[in-house]
Amino acid sequence: MGAGIYRTRKRTALGAPRTGALPGGRKARAVVSTVTSKSSSGGSAPASARPGYGQLLRTRGAWTFLLPGFAARQPFAMLTLSIVLLVQHTTGSYGAAGAVAAVTGVSMALFAPFAGRLADRHGQRAVLLPGVLVHALAGLGLTALALSGAPLWALFAAAVPTGASVPQIGPMVRARWGVKLKDSPLMTTAAAFESVTDELTFVLGPLLATALCTAVDPAAGLLTEAGLTLVGGLLFAAQRGTQPSVGRDGHARVAHDSALRVPGVRVLVAVFLGIGSVFGGMQVSLAAFTESIGSPGLNGVLYGIFAAGNMLSGVVCGAIAWKTAPRRRLVVGCTALALTASGLWAAHSVAVLAGVGLLVGMCIAPALITGYTLVEGLVPATARTEAFTWLTGAVAFGQAAAVTAAGQLEDRLWDGAGFLVPMAGTVLALVTLVALRSRLAPPRGGRTVARGVGHRAPLAVD
Repeated sequence: MGAGIYRTRKRTALGAPRTGALPGGRKARAVVSTVTSKSSSGGSAPASARPGYGQLLRTRGAWTFLLPGFAARQPFAMLTLSIVLLVQHTTGSYGAAGAVAAVTGVSMALFAPFAGRLADRHGQRAVLLPGVLVHALAGLGLTALALSGAPLWALFAAAVPTGASVPQIGPMVRARWGVKLKDSPLMTTAAAFESVTDELTFVLGPLLATALCTAVDPAAGLLTEAGLTLVGGLLFAAQRGTQPSVGRDGHARVAHDSALRVPGVRVLVAVFLGIGSVFGGMQVSLAAFTESIGSPGLNGVLYGIFAAGNMLSGVVCGAIAWKTAPRRRLVVGCTALALTASGLWAAHSVAVLAGVGLLVGMCIAPALITGYTLVEGLVPATARTEAFTWLTGAVAFGQAAAVTAAGQLEDRLWDGAGFLVPMAGTVLALVTLVALRSRLAPPRGGRTVARGVGHRAPLAVD
């Protein structure tokens, strides 16, 4: 709203004709509202009383990338659990299954920022087309090796390209929102909407993977994931009109500078590592818990409840007109997450575990949404896809480490010992955030500290 008022006053100062004022200043307010609406979405979204989901989804051209984007990101929610269930079936060890899944996650975490940088430089389509083909082939290869009883080192070798080629659909969709909305207050709503979309996939993905692996065949989950990735990725890549432009206004030159050079991004990476530990620890520990009580089919249900809590709180976060500073919201969200995650290991029944898992899920979305929102003020648009992939990769890396640690704890200690991993990960993330939260402040003078990376100049507002 401040930017809209500033532009309205600037127009008047330059000699634009004044219109007659209505009683109570209604005419002036109408002009400000119109200008604000246009500046909020680059002229693409209709006017609305305040930013909300309705206005966001009416952004011109949004559905052309939202629908294929949802289809393309769905398989990612199936990948880790499908690998865990397949490898545990063929080896009989949760430790081995967690290790193979961890290699996949680490590989994705390491290669995702590289893919994001390539997308910033050469376009999303140029990265997606070969990526989805490689991922489908690698997934088929990993499945064949697991079913043939190949040694563990062979499964590790196949897991590397499987993880490295995971298409980064979520960051690419977020980058497209950035192009559509630019400096609009709808960016926070878009971040919430994307978090909700991610969690909807993590409600459906584990349920689908569990159903396929337990009711059809242990390999059905990973095979379906590979096929859906190929089809969904190609559909998303075909939407060329909404992808961020490259090679203009020095974009190619700016893309050489890594978004990780921004101190605030490094802090967010540490926070997202802790969030990833919740996902990984929950996946392995819930699978082990339901197996121990003789009801493996409940695994998808319990994980779905956890993800549903995340999704529901994401919906609420996007509907609130926040007045609290994002840094403070992030500290509060991470504190709540650490507290609730610390209670998982003490839950010894399905009902209690479902309730605590729901609370944990409800605390994740506020932290994720606020973290992604902070990126908009810390990183220039020309490096934003890479910044988003660093955060996505951090979640994957934290998930991979948690899967490995939780698998070892489940094999060596008691049933449910893997729940100690989310507690440790979230507490460490909170300590890091509190100690380094000053680095999340937007750069002064409108420039990032990353060498050679410029940022937009701030507008004067009342």
